[in-house]
Amino acid sequence: MGLHEIAGAVCRSLTARKDGPSLYDVCDPVLQAYRGGDAHLGKFYRTALGNPPLRALLRRTGLPALDDPDRLAGLRAALTAARDVATPDWAAIGTPVAALMDGIGVHHPAPPAATAPSRPPEVAEIDRVIRLTGAHLLRSFGRNGFIPTYAAFNLIGDPDVGGRELLMALTGLNARGYKNSTLLFNLARIFIAHSPARALINPAWGGIAEPMWEPVQIRHRSAYYDAFFTEALLGFVETGLASPDEAATARRAVADMVDFCLKTSAEEVPSHDGSTVKVITALAPGRHPRFSRFFAQIKQDLGFGIYVPDCDTTACSFSAATQAGSDDPILQQPLLDFYRGYQVRSGANEPRVTVPLNDNIDYEGGVVTWIDNLAGERPYGNDLDPTLNLDILEVSFRNLARWQIIETPQRLETVQRIIAFQKNLVESGAFKNPRSHIYYLPELYSAYFGRCYAAFVALPLAAQRIIDPGNVFALIRARVLGYVTHELIAHEMNPFDAALALMALAHLGAEVSTFTPALHCIVQGLGEGGRKGPYRAYEWNKMKTPTRILVGGPEVTSAFVLMALALAKRRMAAVL
Repeated sequence: MGLHEIAGAVCRSLTARKDGPSLYDVCDPVLQAYRGGDAHLGKFYRTALGNPPLRALLRRTGLPALDDPDRLAGLRAALTAARDVATPDWAAIGTPVAALMDGIGVHHPAPPAATAPSRPPEVAEIDRVIRLTGAHLLRSFGRNGFIPTYAAFNLIGDPDVGGRELLMALTGLNARGYKNSTLLFNLARIFIAHSPARALINPAWGGIAEPMWEPVQIRHRSAYYDAFFTEALLGFVETGLASPDEAATARRAVADMVDFCLKTSAEEVPSHDGSTVKVITALAPGRHPRFSRFFAQIKQDLGFGIYVPDCDTTACSFSAATQAGSDDPILQQPLLDFYRGYQVRSGANEPRVTVPLNDNIDYEGGVVTWIDNLAGERPYGNDLDPTLNLDILEVSFRNLARWQIIETPQRLETVQRIIAFQKNLVESGAFKNPRSHIYYLPELYSAYFGRCYAAFVALPLAAQRIIDPGNVFALIRARVLGYVTHELIAHEMNPFDAALALMALAHLGAEVSTFTPALHCIVQGLGEGGRKGPYRAYEWNKMKTPTRILVGGPEVTSAFVLMALALAKRRMAAVL
């Protein structure tokens, strides 16, 4: 939004005619000041929703539905129960909020069709972008001592979370603070959706991946991000476009990030056979995530104090370390034995998925996200994401011999059940539906499938036939290529969309001529990041609860653009 549009949205919000009770008319009598009960609910309300800037924007937004005294009283009674009852009935508490969520009108992007350019950019232009993005990552590492990523809240919420999904989350999440934040964020989004402030909080954008609003970004470090920055810098060195000094700096950064993944972020957890296993935590303890003191306190106040390991961070960290040539003993652990305990079997452990926001897909054979820590904590309940399961396959293919997967029937079965899960997802067409994905977009699923496919086809042909006797990977490749070529690149893209499309096309061996729209978008978008970097920050992954929390950053966009162009350049050279 331009300054004129921002000023207009603010002015309309401050002068709107109030029509019904506002968020603060509802909540202040219950949550602004009280003694006893759950202290966190009030603290969250005052910190996240009752702060002066948001209060000023929303104080004149009312809901006519709450002019009904009985409905208003019922909503306040629910909030009072959430505040005062030791073990609340969260389904009952969420029901009056869920009933107000119809008509929020939050939709997934629908970019218009685009005309494909006739010719690709010059190789010199592609090389220039590779050099600039690689230099950006190294400059950021030198300045910060790590490559940062950012989180940003979008208070309008996620299009896939309506009243039904709110109740799923309230009953399926475990930590009370997380339930509190989910309840209040979803109550707030109802008022935001009916406010002129909506245009300010959720402005329109081009393409699919959402740009991240700069004023509210929380910088941090995680092993998951370091794993992908590791892959990007390895790719930069492999292009031959890094100077000798840059190549040496990249190797030092890779060694540091692998160490951060495998040592700093390692955590012992119980396995299902009674042993303990070292996995990789989402946020390392203490100072290591590199939050500012201000945001560290805010994080605690908002109820995000406990983080547990997850299957995706573990898989991606092991993969990046393997690609970097690490011989750390942690890599000897056959992760598939551990993941098997988190794999869904219909009727046996299907209740393991306690937050089934994507219950439009069949979970059979998939591995859930979150790992219980030694204390048995599971604050987010559990969910199941298809892209995460691609990462498990990818790291398994890279460690096929080390983990003796083909020689161990149980491990081979675990892999084949994940492949069957992916087959069902893709054959049904559900992989193209954003609702099917918990943390990612369909375009990112496509890029990550390309990454997984490349690891698969790098295996000996005999191993491929044992792992995939039904030729499922060929089927999925065809469907994903169809989506990328006929839907994704046929419509308006932003540079992040284009990088993901290009990664998929290059990894899956598409015709080089199909690269042109994505290449043009990337080259023409260069410089959009201004002082922050070559490109803007876009949505890489997200949390759908407690509200829509996006994770990305200018460095993330540079990393994906770098990886995509390196792959495309290699493929274009191969066909000359």
